Amino acid sequence: MMLRNESVPSRLFDLFNVLLLLLLVVVTAYPCLYVLFASISDGVSLNVGSKLLYGPRGFQLESYKRVFSNPMLWTGYLNTLIYVVLGTALNLLLTCFAAYGLSRTYLPGRKTMMKFIIFTMFFSGGMIPSYLLVMNLGMINTIFAMIVPGAISTWNLIILRTAFMALPPSLEESAKIDGANDFFILFRIVIPLCLPALSVILLYYAVGHWNAFFDALIYLRKREMFPIQMVLREILILNDSSMLVGVTDSVDRMQETIPLKYATIIVSSLPVLFLYPFLQKYFVQGMMIGAIKE
Repeated sequence: MMLRNESVPSRLFDLFNVLLLLLLVVVTAYPCLYVLFASISDGVSLNVGSKLLYGPRGFQLESYKRVFSNPMLWTGYLNTLIYVVLGTALNLLLTCFAAYGLSRTYLPGRKTMMKFIIFTMFFSGGMIPSYLLVMNLGMINTIFAMIVPGAISTWNLIILRTAFMALPPSLEESAKIDGANDFFILFRIVIPLCLPALSVILLYYAVGHWNAFFDALIYLRKREMFPIQMVLREILILNDSSMLVGVTDSVDRMQETIPLKYATIIVSSLPVLFLYPFLQKYFVQGMMIGAIKE
């Protein structure tokens, strides 16, 4: 095997790419590190000196103790897990049904139906009509308000429909010859062969439910039903420092609230950060669906 003699411009180009990628890594990773460093820093030390953090200032874990001692945090976590599990299950079930039906070439009017479905990606009824619809259906302050209005995502439906259409029609024909019905074909043949695409939309739906706060903001009034993101919103945006038990001075309360906010961000983001690496390989495979046409 002969070694390739690279020219000076080629080496300079490679060096430029390496430096550019390192810069992108720094720009991407530093905000995450900043939040981590600030969450374990002392509130008074954070207000002194440069605003840039290269490490924790005045190491402390009191912020995490206060976060974990707040009952609203655990209530928000439990509510979010319920919304994620039930909502994602409903999303996958309905999306699979719709994608399977729309991927069958013998379905009458499937192209027209797809046009109407794609139309909803660009135009919707708006927030007020959606709220009135949810209210008239009696779903205000119920779990259904968090999982039913967004039961099917058009983008995820298109991804899964494309994956179903990529399967050979002979599989379905052979199964029907053996007496299989559509439910058997969907759950025992089509879905097992499209697990990468299902992993992609599962990730999309689950992360969407985990990060959802706007639906809770307009549909939920009971604090005991708030998801973790609503708890985080109260701490970050509304400056709710009710977790700072025993701190009476307003200045001390403000200084103690700063690392507390960053600790709350870390705690609320960790589950998704831990889950993503296990689904990342399926995510990449699923995003390539439909990229190559023969």
